[in-house]
Amino acid sequence: MSAPSVLITGAGGYLGSQLVAALAAGRIEVSRVVAADVREVPPERRLPGIEYVQADVRSPALIQLFDQRKVDLVVHLASIVTPGRDSNRQFEYSVDVQGTENVLIACTTTGVKKIVVSSSGAAYGYHADNPAWLTEDCPLRGNAAFTYAHHKRLVEEMLARWRAEHPELRQVVFRIGTILGETVRNQITDLFEKPRLLAIRGSDSPFVFIWDQDVVGCLLQAIASDKAGIYNVAGDGVLTIHEIAAKLGKRCLVLPPGLLRLALRVLKALGLSQYGPEQLDFLRYRPVLDNTRLKQDFGYVPQLTSAQVFDLYLRTHRHGA
Repeated sequence: MSAPSVLITGAGGYLGSQLVAALAAGRIEVSRVVAADVREVPPERRLPGIEYVQADVRSPALIQLFDQRKVDLVVHLASIVTPGRDSNRQFEYSVDVQGTENVLIACTTTGVKKIVVSSSGAAYGYHADNPAWLTEDCPLRGNAAFTYAHHKRLVEEMLARWRAEHPELRQVVFRIGTILGETVRNQITDLFEKPRLLAIRGSDSPFVFIWDQDVVGCLLQAIASDKAGIYNVAGDGVLTIHEIAAKLGKRCLVLPPGLLRLALRVLKALGLSQYGPEQLDFLRYRPVLDNTRLKQDFGYVPQLTSAQVFDLYLRTHRHGA
């Protein structure tokens, strides 16, 4: 495959900016990099060799942008991962689901050959009957109670329809575990900042982690290779909530599930917590991703295990006892 012309949506986000930096550094051969984001990148943060454009994935003008830049390959990273205080579900749906549909329409209209999409292990959902290790063949049951998980499920259902109706547009779909790195901040790392970690009696709350640089490595390989398919992206092994607490030097606050559900319902109703009773399942039934297909079929072996990337995160973040 000749060096492709690459456009990245969500290029100003956490993953997008790291991918842009890797491409600017010449880690793989590409003919053009178009970094598209809804926010304008200030001149002092722009990297040489990168074409920066301000673009909304929901805009009809996306077709014109793809056509003008002669895009061969799209890396679609634009998504609402951590909603702002003024966000709402309708807006998040418009970006996550309708925005993805708009990107796919632009791809097929302008002859884009391949799209690489960042999905999430959350698409499997948080369910008591999830298998101990989830493979890519497991059903996607992202719970309606969790906006992010539900939207990822809807996006993947859309991608499946597109694969059937538009086989000319090849797809790589990465179902990514919890990303950790030296500068990462997200809803899960917020849990680690608490004086005590919340645990549910009778549940180990297993976490699979992936190093942000391994995610970038997977994206680069997807751009450079002729591979297509769906792959879980996670480091080897898991860490339970109790093992995480021990590494942090903290104790767990272990609560019975019924009591925790009631407490979250009351606190949410009083406006004292952003989390409602649905968060019980978020902690109780963590999706644990099997990365066998990533290693054997896609050919990428994560450099760090779940435990190793957590140790890296721990060394670069200060946590109170």
